[in-house]
Amino acid sequence: MCFWSWLGVVFQSDGKSAVRNLVRLGKEAMMRCPFCQHDDSRVLDSRVCEDGTAIRRRRQCPMCERRFTTIERMQMTVHKRNGIEEPFSRDKVIRGVRNACKGRPVTDADLALLGQRVEDGLRARGIAEIPSEEIGLAILGPLRELDSIAYLRFASVYLNYDTIEDFATEIDRLRDESSDKTKSSSRKRPSKHDEPLF
Repeated sequence: MCFWSWLGVVFQSDGKSAVRNLVRLGKEAMMRCPFCQHDDSRVLDSRVCEDGTAIRRRRQCPMCERRFTTIERMQMTVHKRNGIEEPFSRDKVIRGVRNACKGRPVTDADLALLGQRVEDGLRARGIAEIPSEEIGLAILGPLRELDSIAYLRFASVYLNYDTIEDFATEIDRLRDESSDKTKSSSRKRPSKHDEPLF
């Protein structure tokens, strides 16, 4: 499968946006004008955006001469256990984690950052079709760093904890990790830069 064979494109014109797909015709991808539906457009400017995960193009239609902006990015598809495929949704990841974070000191900004980290990690693999199980595994690491209680809640559902021993084992593992971090930070030797200036 060609890396750019399925690109999600967002038209941004006159304050409105609509999702469209590029139509792959031979070697060239043709972009229809969102105004007059002419089957070609000229690229005026291209820039990398969103930390290198997307390309922003400013285009002009040769027929009506109107300009519009497209944003192109690789579309990831989630392959569910029941065989259904659907586009990856960062919002869906955040909604699932939000339930585990109820009553915890986790802000919307924290959840947005977690969603971004999960998506970036999945995109870095370079795989267009992702099994739904991989998404759950990708959530566990960042969530453990964010809030251990929310992590336990999410892991108990995702990893199918059946007994109290499953919880106890995971809690012991979290305690061991926490004590290892504390020991390594307390063993740090002061450097000459840590000495007082006066």
